[in-house]
Amino acid sequence: MEEVKFKFEDLKVYQKSLMFVDDIYKICNGFPKEEKYVLSSQYLRAAISIPLNIAEGSADTDNQFNRFLKIARGSVDECVVCSSIAFMQNYIDEQTNKDTRLKLSELSKMINGLRQSLNRNN
Repeated sequence: MEEVKFKFEDLKVYQKSLMFVDDIYKICNGFPKEEKYVLSSQYLRAAISIPLNIAEGSADTDNQFNRFLKIARGSVDECVVCSSIAFMQNYIDEQTNKDTRLKLSELSKMINGLRQSLNRNN
């Protein structure tokens, strides 16, 4: 049986954001139990919001897609804060914080680039 593929799944930024979600699941699994419904919950929601908004917006008009990308970009910023808090609380080490922030920087640039491309088309 042939696999059904959706248009947004070909977007590099979507693929990278999915990989980032996987990373955050692994990171949050190492958090203390008492953080399950606090920081790890917020971190995962913010990370998951990135590919969800990319996917949802891609099926709409360029203007709407741009709006969803703006929301995804805000979720990137939320993840930066979550990573900083996790580092300050010693839930992650310095290298994990740096690696996470590098990935978030790349996602931010990709989202901003896609938004600029959409703006040029309008």
